[in-house]
Amino acid sequence: MEYTINMIWDDESKVWIATSDDIPGLVLESGSFDALLERVRFAAPELLELNGDKNSSFKLSFFSERHERIAL
Repeated sequence: MEYTINMIWDDESKVWIATSDDIPGLVLESGSFDALLERVRFAAPELLELNGDKNSSFKLSFFSERHERIAL
């Protein structure tokens, strides 16, 4: 089974936010992209189990997006 994780930079709060339509309850944030990846890797299996998913192995696909405004 494959699950999609969306990671978006919130420039106002200066944090990365991870959400997933595939994993109910997954909403995490961190100031570091790499730290957020680790948090998702840890939380996803627990949330899947709590949501009744019985798959023993799964794939996480991460999609990131970041927009910045730059003044000249």
